[in-house]
Amino acid sequence: MRIFISTGEVSGDLQGSLLITALKHQAAAMGLELEIVALGGDKMAHKGASLIGNTTSIGSIGILESLPFVLPTLKIQRQAIAFLQEYPPDLVVFIDYAGPNMAIGKYIRRHMPSCPTVYYIAPQVWVTSITERDTEQIINISNKILAIFPEEARYFQKKGADVTWVGHPLVDRMQTFPNREAARAKLGIDDNVTCVALLPASRIQEIKFIVPVMFEAAREIQSKIPNVHFWIPLSMERYRQQIEKEIINYQLKATVISTQQQEVLAAADLAITKSGTVNLELGLLNIPQVVLYRLNPFTFWVAKNILKIKFSYASPANLLVMREIVPEFIQERATPENIVQAAMELLLNQQRQQQMQADYQQMQQFVGEVGVCDRAAKEILKLVNS
Repeated sequence: MRIFISTGEVSGDLQGSLLITALKHQAAAMGLELEIVALGGDKMAHKGASLIGNTTSIGSIGILESLPFVLPTLKIQRQAIAFLQEYPPDLVVFIDYAGPNMAIGKYIRRHMPSCPTVYYIAPQVWVTSITERDTEQIINISNKILAIFPEEARYFQKKGADVTWVGHPLVDRMQTFPNREAARAKLGIDDNVTCVALLPASRIQEIKFIVPVMFEAAREIQSKIPNVHFWIPLSMERYRQQIEKEIINYQLKATVISTQQQEVLAAADLAITKSGTVNLELGLLNIPQVVLYRLNPFTFWVAKNILKIKFSYASPANLLVMREIVPEFIQERATPENIVQAAMELLLNQQRQQQMQADYQQMQQFVGEVGVCDRAAKEILKLVNS
């Protein structure tokens, strides 16, 4: 059985790799042999996918930010469609990656209408979308939607989609994380050191817009807490040189690391992080966090004033419970002063720490039980046998 999986960016590659492992496990139990071809990244290739194109480094958020990636994205879309024409799949799985997946999905609907399609981790139109058409397009290209958020499942169900809530795949990934003591020992962190994880970037634009405000806040925290040390796990090795340059500019006591992200997160007393999947990982680890995000000011202005885009929250941790359980600062509110104030409170105020721990306990009720990826794989393989 040939399965085509289409995803992009660093987070999609991670989710795709987790799904591939589960698909192979479930297929073996059913006596099926799988061939998996994909748009994705190195993590998926490592799990056995044959990559048509690597999409981890061509993602962006925003209008101006996306321009450099238009031609590379179109090229990869053409490669994928050419492959599908020559080697028709038995099943297609989309993971996030909205624009390219919409184009590929429409092609499959027109030219391979009998090929079953699944959208797993759909674009977050249930949080914010420009038009109702966004939701309609996702439903039109999907025989099945596998939701990772309860609110997402309710949204698509109301719109008439065939949707199943499977839970969030990070629940499965958390089983491989070390505990705090083991993580600190492996990284060589002394007991008297305050360990703060900085997680600024998985896209090149985030180096420009997020790193300066995050590192300025870190410098101020360093002046207040002399025994602090910052750990920066890289999402991509290509960012190392720029980040190390900024560490020198801001005179931070910091260690950049390419591997051992799990250890860094588990060892942290606090994380200062961009909004994204890692917010949930931190929540599941019970690590206090401060979340921020900045876009190109022009992009944000257009989104707010022309497109009239509104959203309740940016962080997945807050989206799960639909209230602010972790402080998040978006665009003009993402200032060093705001970040430092929230960070110091979480580091020094025990009552604030306990409140966040209690909020995390509530959040964890909405992520589902262990076995998310296996449940998703079973639902996907059902479509071939139905």
